[in-house]
Amino acid sequence: MRNLTQGIARFQRDVFPAKAGLFAHLAATHRPSTLFIGCSDARVVPELITQSEPGELFVIRTAGNLVPAHTPGADGIAASVEYAVAVLGVTDIVVCGHSACGAMTALAEGHDLSGAPAIADWLRHADASRARTATATATATGETGEDRVTALVRENVRAQLTNLTTHPSVARALADGTVTLHGWVYSIPTGAVEECATVRPAALAA
Repeated sequence: MRNLTQGIARFQRDVFPAKAGLFAHLAATHRPSTLFIGCSDARVVPELITQSEPGELFVIRTAGNLVPAHTPGADGIAASVEYAVAVLGVTDIVVCGHSACGAMTALAEGHDLSGAPAIADWLRHADASRARTATATATATGETGEDRVTALVRENVRAQLTNLTTHPSVARALADGTVTLHGWVYSIPTGAVEECATVRPAALAA
C-alpha cells in the first residue's frame, strides 16, 4: 500500500496539474472511442500499450480476456459491453490476448483446477477455443508447450470476437455499420502487438 499512496501523491503533485485542462473537460464529458477488452493480468496495461489519454478507452478486464456469449439475465460484462456500444457509441472494440497468459496456460497444459472451482467454471468459456486449438495442432510435430499456449491465446481471441457478436448491442452496431471488432495479441517480452482477426461492419464486409 505504501507504493500506492506514494503514487497518488506523485499523481496529485506532478501529473494532475499538467493535465488539469483535460481532467476539467472529462469531468463533464465521457466519449471514449474504443472498448478495450483485455486480461486481468497485471502485466497488461491497456493505456500503456496504446499510449492512450484518460477518457479514450472504455476498459473491461477479465481473466483470460473472456467474453461469455450473450445470455438472458444480469451480467456485469454484458452490461458493460452494452453501455460502451449502445450508450457511449464506441466505434471500435478490441479484444486483446497476451503472451504467457496464465488462464490459457492452465488450459493448454491441463492444470488441475479442482482446488479453484470458480476459476475452472470461468475458464469453461474457453472450451471451444481449446477444442479448436487441439484439433489444429493434433498432427503438429515438434510442438512445445509454449507453442500450444501461443496457439490457444490466438484462437481464444478469435472466439471472444465471435462471442461478442452474440450481444444484441454489438450485432445491431455491426449491422448498422458503426462498429468494427479487432483481435490483438500482445507480446510481453517484445512489446509487439499482432492483429490476428477483424470483424468488420456488414456494410464493409459485403
